[in-house]
Amino acid sequence: MYSKQPEILTVLTSHISKRLAVSILTFCMLGGTFLHAQEIIMPQRWSQALYEVEPLFASDTLTILVAGDIMMHTRQIESAHRGGQEYDFSSYFHLLEDRIREADIAIANMEFTLAGEPYTGYPCFSAPDSFASYIARCGFDIFLTANNHIYDKGGKGAERTLEIYRNIDGVQFTGLASDEDEMDATTPLIILRKGIKTALINFTYGTNMGSTTHWPKVNYMAGRDLLKGAVDKAHEEDADLIIALPHWGDEYVLSHNGSQEDMAAWLVENGTDIIIGSHPHVIQDTLKTDSAQVAYSLGNLVSNMSAANTQLGLIAKLTIIRLHNGDLKIQPLEFTYTWCSRPGGYGTAYTVIPVKEFIGKRDRWMNVHDYDKMMRTYTHVKEKTGIKD
Repeated sequence: MYSKQPEILTVLTSHISKRLAVSILTFCMLGGTFLHAQEIIMPQRWSQALYEVEPLFASDTLTILVAGDIMMHTRQIESAHRGGQEYDFSSYFHLLEDRIREADIAIANMEFTLAGEPYTGYPCFSAPDSFASYIARCGFDIFLTANNHIYDKGGKGAERTLEIYRNIDGVQFTGLASDEDEMDATTPLIILRKGIKTALINFTYGTNMGSTTHWPKVNYMAGRDLLKGAVDKAHEEDADLIIALPHWGDEYVLSHNGSQEDMAAWLVENGTDIIIGSHPHVIQDTLKTDSAQVAYSLGNLVSNMSAANTQLGLIAKLTIIRLHNGDLKIQPLEFTYTWCSRPGGYGTAYTVIPVKEFIGKRDRWMNVHDYDKMMRTYTHVKEKTGIKD
């Protein structure tokens, strides 16, 4: 737990001095002298004004939730199809919706495009438009767009993705922009909730496909000039908290690599408070120092993957407390392990399960082998990463 403190001494001194001046002025107007001050009876409210200072800030708590990779493979598209343009994704997050909606800021890593028909899965993703709308209805309000698949359908596909996001009420995005003005407005994306200003910086190590158009542009990790500018701007805007959301690392590896470590150190050195990564499709280890917290990868939230460790993911919850004196207390990250059960496992459709709440409930599974795999993976990953829930 660590804190940030604004400059309040001058304000506090001024606050007390003004009340003291009023009391002295009143004293003099009544014709008193310092020799006969004891003859004046000071009203109780004046006495209180000298010694009781009202809090300069309202105490409040901000919660930020960040989820792992949200994907849309071919089998997911086929399973959700109900005919025509109708798709049903309602089974995905119904066990998580309450905790998503309870967060003041809920962030989703959108690892697909909305490039229109034909809808396709790996290796070039294009999901139905209604998938993004469903994710928003579940309570996610920030979409991350900087990932290696954002140009899967070229610049036009990326632009169409942004057009859809702009038309979803309550949703903001970061990581990709259609022009200079939008880039300036979304990198960093600054969110004000409960009097706390949070700056979000989303970027990717690269993209699988290049763009055929100059815009939209994605935020790349290489060069660091853009990232340095984003961090500096967050400081200039007096952000209380800077969160970096990188798309990086080695796929299917449960520990971070040297490149991630170097970039994390650079981000912290430049004033970043929290780093929460994505891309490896598995959970990776975490790091906490006196000045920052790092979660190298949250793994997958939902996908059709079934390879070792890819069905297990994390939801990270960050709690920030504003005290009466203006201090911010940033609590240690809290983690919820999740399991993406595919059709025929827990039920007949894709369902993301909060693991800890379902331990010992093997009898609720359609196929108990899926439960057993969940428990083996959960135990193994906790041991390898050291992440507690």
